[in-house]
Amino acid sequence: MPQKLSGSISWLGALLGCCFCYLTLGAAPEEPASDASLTSAVCPIVYQLDQSPSSRGYRYSFFGNGFFINEQGYLLTAAHVLETFRDGGQPYVLVNRRNGPPKLLQATVIAMDAEHDVAVLRVTSNPFDSNYKVTFLALSSEPVSLGEPVSAVSLHPPRQENAHTFEVPREDRFSGEVLSYESTQLEKSGPATEVFLLSHPVNLGQSGSPVLSQSSRAVVGLVEGRWLRSSGLSIAKSSAASTPTPGAAVPIRYAIALLQRQSISWHSVVQKTR
Repeated sequence: MPQKLSGSISWLGALLGCCFCYLTLGAAPEEPASDASLTSAVCPIVYQLDQSPSSRGYRYSFFGNGFFINEQGYLLTAAHVLETFRDGGQPYVLVNRRNGPPKLLQATVIAMDAEHDVAVLRVTSNPFDSNYKVTFLALSSEPVSLGEPVSAVSLHPPRQENAHTFEVPREDRFSGEVLSYESTQLEKSGPATEVFLLSHPVNLGQSGSPVLSQSSRAVVGLVEGRWLRSSGLSIAKSSAASTPTPGAAVPIRYAIALLQRQSISWHSVVQKTR
């Protein structure tokens, strides 16, 4: 099963314990995302540790990534990224500004599907209404095919153990292909969930990041973690000792189903005619 790779800190759990036309429900067509817009749509999900800033900004703990899906400030992420916040604590997202260092914005958990490891958040103060460097990503209604080229984009603080908001997050971008589809249990006592395996590895803190089709540039899944179980196809493709453990991703259809249940709109990619 996947090893979930949120960037949480163990002691923090105890601390948290004390102009597009939207459809009412569905997808509005959107042009494929450019390279520049990919990073602007992704943001770290964090917990603010300081009540007042220092010369380096607010200190925070990093848990994973989310990405915007519309201009109303809604984001998708992996549900396990928010696991620490279930018993209290305020999640924040770190958002880039056009004329200044990144800033923490409060986010509200709107809905969660732990069985399929997807969650929806909404930024309380919508960054699309202010001078923030943000955009959104379109979601694919078509499942990704075996062998299809994909890429994953995520952000992480330069120093995870002493992260501050005035430090610009660093980008990770990996390219690979879809190795296989597998069935696994993402939640204890929950039903089996389908995931697809990636030929490239995933790192700590990449959970919740978007996985995009390189052809459509639309999101086809969310990074789940490292795949720790063996499968016939992945073994055949990973027989070399130097080959890294494949990553695992949750198909975007689970997130789309959650959005539909909440009557939240999203964008799809415009299909070009030939």
